[in-house]
Amino acid sequence: MNRLSTAAAALALLAAPSAAAEAAKPPNPCLDPVQREALLCPDLVMKKPYGLSLDRSIRPGRVMLRAGNSIDNVGSGPAELLGSRTSRLFMRARQRLYRRDGGRLGIGTGAKLYFKYVAGQRRYWKFLYAAKFELWRINSEGKRVKKVKRGPKVSYCLRDLKRTRPRAGSPRRRVYPACNTNPRKRVVRLGTSVGWSDIYPPAYPEQYLDVTGLRGCFAYRHTADPRNGIYESDESNNSAQVIVRLPFKPGRQRCVSSGSGDPSAGGGGSYDY
Repeated sequence: MNRLSTAAAALALLAAPSAAAEAAKPPNPCLDPVQREALLCPDLVMKKPYGLSLDRSIRPGRVMLRAGNSIDNVGSGPAELLGSRTSRLFMRARQRLYRRDGGRLGIGTGAKLYFKYVAGQRRYWKFLYAAKFELWRINSEGKRVKKVKRGPKVSYCLRDLKRTRPRAGSPRRRVYPACNTNPRKRVVRLGTSVGWSDIYPPAYPEQYLDVTGLRGCFAYRHTADPRNGIYESDESNNSAQVIVRLPFKPGRQRCVSSGSGDPSAGGGGSYDY
């Protein structure tokens, strides 16, 4: 078995966390009315998919719909993970929550770091299951009714790429740099500071969904931290979407906007670049 096959097999083993592991996770102190008063908790929100375009060059005979995404931290504290090596490709990560009095709280959320290979580049230590891309068919009322596609990208650096939402507690300079690429590293720290964003333009690797042969109206949906590896002050605002008609053409999509009642749904009858 080659290296890529070994990595794929190892990643598959993590695809579905056990019920026992989920039950063993401690409660989120950022949601506790008493504990959260002493903490500076992160709050990750996902920008709506942007810059949509078609790409036929990735696989012969297949059509990919590309989109950019941005994971923004709008909370009062950083989204920080400290990874410790467990194998050649994986690290076990603990979240660091900062206290208002200057102390820190380490908490095991089940998060993992993965030494992800990016085609044509190198391997990077990334937060595994930092996000997910999905395509949902919508009904005549604009509600999501069936998931039809899932994107390949789930691993992200978590970094301070751009200070997009300056606010109280937002550092003026980067605290968390680009992905670490050292294969011998035993400990890695990842994070996104308050008011900063981890941004991935549409042209970056794996920023797409396969839409070959699909027709009709769909919700192109991005979700940050779908497996709750980072405890936040608000766990209900991690998703955003746009409504698209396939085959895709830029401009008005001539689809009904979301009526699902989901406050993070986004969407609309047109697509804005």
